[in-house]
Amino acid sequence: MSVSKRIGNYFSKTEITLWCLSVFFIITSFCIFDKENYLTLTASLIGVTSLIFNAKGNPAGQILMIIFSIIYGMISLSFRYYGEMITYLGMTAPMALIALISWLKNPYGNNHSEVKIKSVNKKEISFMLILALTVTVAFYFILNAFNTANIIPSTISVTTSFIAMFLTYKRNPYFALAYASNDIILIILWSLAAYEDKSYISVIVCFIVFLVNDIYGFINWLRMQKRQATECIKQVS
Repeated sequence: MSVSKRIGNYFSKTEITLWCLSVFFIITSFCIFDKENYLTLTASLIGVTSLIFNAKGNPAGQILMIIFSIIYGMISLSFRYYGEMITYLGMTAPMALIALISWLKNPYGNNHSEVKIKSVNKKEISFMLILALTVTVAFYFILNAFNTANIIPSTISVTTSFIAMFLTYKRNPYFALAYASNDIILIILWSLAAYEDKSYISVIVCFIVFLVNDIYGFINWLRMQKRQATECIKQVS
């Protein structure tokens, strides 16, 4: 079977269309507003590809997320967004690795391209919120020490990123919704940067595209969760 046929069989028409449109908008915005920072373009394309795999519950998405985190950390350094740099290099990338291990260890049945979805209980949610608060406070002082630009949205981004990665590790559908919240913060953050340098408009477009993909990912994970639960009931009965 050819590669194109395998892709067509694995991804739905909606997912293929979403990815193609995402790539189109990312490349178009780069050609209009940037034209120079190919590292930004590379990160954006890797990032949006990781999201379409994450939407399917495929561990490959976490591998691409690790690569994206490293490149995005380098981009953040260029604008003194130390919060983003530290968050992605010191937290998102390592946690994506932990999530990757969790996803690989918990496939859905014999399907290693789909993770087994899990719910989180009240105890886990409380633990997550306490950890998120601790990380947020600690990062605020770290970012302040580095004289981070736009420290408030940068700090909030740490919070949303941590919650997103925690839920990713737990294989819970709401990780995508947490990432969508983080996308909104990043759109604000890079809008402030674009006020000084219009080339960063391409980064804004990137995160708008990410927002749409994360919303789709959340919807698709809810579908997957329902399907997995139904199939589990059928197997028991």
